[in-house]
Amino acid sequence: MTSAPISAGPDDPSAVETSGRIPLLLLLGSALAWLLVSGLLALIGAIQAHTPEFLARCSVLNYGHVQALQETAFVYGWIANVGLALALWILGRLGGQPLRAGAWVVTGTLVWNFGVALGLVGIAAGDGTALPLLQMPAYVQPILLFAYAAIGVAGVLAWTGRRRQIMFAAQWYAVAALFLFPWMFSVAQVMLLWVPVHGVLQAITQGWFAQSLWTLWMAPLALAGAYYVVPKVTGRVLPGYELASLGFWCLLFIGGWTGGRHLIGGPAPVWISTIAIVTSTILLSHYLIVFINLRGAIGGPGTALKFISFGLAAYVLGGFVDALTSMRVVALTTQFTWFDEAQRQLAVYGGVSMMLFGTLYFALPRLTGRSWASPGLLRGHLALSVTGIALLVVSLGGAGLIQGRELNDAAKSFATIAADTRPWLIAAAGAQAILLLGNLLLAVNFLWTAGCCCCCCRPKAATEAFAS
Repeated sequence: MTSAPISAGPDDPSAVETSGRIPLLLLLGSALAWLLVSGLLALIGAIQAHTPEFLARCSVLNYGHVQALQETAFVYGWIANVGLALALWILGRLGGQPLRAGAWVVTGTLVWNFGVALGLVGIAAGDGTALPLLQMPAYVQPILLFAYAAIGVAGVLAWTGRRRQIMFAAQWYAVAALFLFPWMFSVAQVMLLWVPVHGVLQAITQGWFAQSLWTLWMAPLALAGAYYVVPKVTGRVLPGYELASLGFWCLLFIGGWTGGRHLIGGPAPVWISTIAIVTSTILLSHYLIVFINLRGAIGGPGTALKFISFGLAAYVLGGFVDALTSMRVVALTTQFTWFDEAQRQLAVYGGVSMMLFGTLYFALPRLTGRSWASPGLLRGHLALSVTGIALLVVSLGGAGLIQGRELNDAAKSFATIAADTRPWLIAAAGAQAILLLGNLLLAVNFLWTAGCCCCCCRPKAATEAFAS
């Protein structure tokens, strides 16, 4: 693999935006629709966590269904659509070629979102698998694989047909995410659904898939955007870029091994959790390298960098929290509590989603040829997102620490634990409402800017003000 002095090099914007505008906007629009659906479901689930009787008479929306529906809509609806759209856009720009196979992308997008919708219906009907991050019924999985392959054709052509042999860090992460997801998804399907393993092997496979989906797919999609946008906006060479390849390969080779930390104290060989503890510590080098390279986003100009800088801080902090909670003495208090959910929200929403938001704010004006329709909605989304994520992580973390301490106290009853954590869970529900409102502002701004709602009267522009 070759590298370059900066992570985002010369590109051919006009060719990519002209050829890929419709398929990429379709992916982005689908992503925002699922983001709103997942936000509404997250709010319902957060209310049910402290008020179990909420919607108790509706069996379709019981707490178990809502959690599975929300997770599926968020990961396979929001992150998959927006991540693939931005990855294709970046690969096309850095490849310097018009985005090819647009019809395949459109077909794949329609089939993918049909599969996700069918999966949600299946979960609501009771056909879900109850496997974390693989909740959709088995009959939906092949549909998603076909759709992903169809969308990925454009990415493969953009990568193999690039004009320059030099590859940049943004391309490394985008290509890795593009190729690794089908492998992980297929292995998980075979081992957990089609020819299922049994006993402790099932728990090990589940832990590997859940962790790999985060470290080898979601995180690379977000980092691809960050590595592209930061040098473009700041106009500066990334410091420590010679270490970028080390951080990349560290994530790819070490990331999947950290899943065993969820099995600490469980019915699994001790060496599995021990390897996870060691690799979680080694993986800190990746987080440090990412921070060194992207720290220019902090305090940088434009809204895109504000989102990315918050996402960078959350991503790095999440890595250190993962390493800390993988220690057995800490896991005794935090494991199997709300603290686990706080970690997930910090990593997936605070880290991945915020970096994807920032890349989206940079990319959309270049796709449409128009600046963002409402700077006020843009600032409102930023403020609500930062507030909501901070409140959500702190409230869930506080509930988890109280829950963990009292679960280890034999004198505390479950009723007492529920009463003590309830105020924190109410705050978490408020945070979900804030995030939903912020995402609604983004959706309105997107529709207005993209041409679906009165944007044909907006003046065209092509300056850095797009991201400010």
